[in-house]
Amino acid sequence: MLKRETWKNFDFALFGAVIFLSIFGMVMVRSAIAGNTELANSVNRQATFFGIGLVVLLVAALIDFHYWKSFSRFLYIFTFAFLAIILVIGKTSFGAQRWLEVGLINIQPAEIAKIVVILVLANFFAASRDKPKNMRWVFLSILLVAAIVAPILLQPNLSTSIMLLVIWFSMAWISGLPLKYILVFAVVGIIAAIIAFPLLEPYQQERIITFIRPDPNARYGNTYNVEQALITIGNGGLFGQGYGHGTQVQLRFLKVRTTDFIFSAMAEEFGFVGTVGVMIVLGFVILRCFRAARLATDQYGAMIAYGFATLIAFQTLVNIGVNLRMIPVTGQTLPFISYGGSSLMSLMLGIGLIESVLVHRKPDYLE
Repeated sequence: MLKRETWKNFDFALFGAVIFLSIFGMVMVRSAIAGNTELANSVNRQATFFGIGLVVLLVAALIDFHYWKSFSRFLYIFTFAFLAIILVIGKTSFGAQRWLEVGLINIQPAEIAKIVVILVLANFFAASRDKPKNMRWVFLSILLVAAIVAPILLQPNLSTSIMLLVIWFSMAWISGLPLKYILVFAVVGIIAAIIAFPLLEPYQQERIITFIRPDPNARYGNTYNVEQALITIGNGGLFGQGYGHGTQVQLRFLKVRTTDFIFSAMAEEFGFVGTVGVMIVLGFVILRCFRAARLATDQYGAMIAYGFATLIAFQTLVNIGVNLRMIPVTGQTLPFISYGGSSLMSLMLGIGLIESVLVHRKPDYLE
């Protein structure tokens, strides 16, 4: 067990904010079900994952994060194999083969891959801290990500693939990625996006096309979903229609309302004021993760915290951006709030790693 003094470094403010968001998420899922019998058990399932996630968080906080270095190679190989298995026996839903059905539970390995990639990259950047930041350094780091991104792209899961590349870029940038390479990657990225468009799945192409040229007469599909999301947000006004009283949600005009569009459901029931309040709490969580990176006593711990902060920030911005029709529909959930056991578990594990970075830092660096 940890000494009593060690718990002084545990970030109880971060822990409390995560508990609040997770419980609020279950409350929102309960309302967003809107009497749908197929989703009736969603709250109980989410509560179960929340309970397990709390245990995972605390155990991860108790374990010295440096131990993960020894398991980086094993975790990397295991994750790659898990993703490869999904391509063979995975469950298909919404046009993508992303889930492994184990009894009554659907596991999404791509969620686990996010944390594993952060740990592996943190180990790489920490080990190469004093090495030249040349093209070899860049190539080796991106190769680590590419091997995980490849099977995820084949599912297909473009949004998670992009997220992993964003995490790589942020961690490489913090580690000293030269400006000349940033400019090169920007140009290559634009060219690659144009070339890759014809290779995307039809539903992925449709998401981009309908975002650029939405059909005002659409009665189903991505255009309809986003239009209903905007109407739902507008219905909330300043203070909302009240919990469980949002007409767009309760009459089920808003689709995918427990996951992708739960932000819109929240806006209708709690209004602009309530939504901003929740976003402030999410922003607080992100800032506390960056704080952990600043207080870390070594490069490895700092990289873990920076990587996870980037994950939450990017996922939050993408989800809100989709709901506000600022970017095409991607399928990214709102951290801690949207329904999803695999997502919640990986987020809880990430928070546990952040706490471990704080708890196991050296006394000389304490505030």
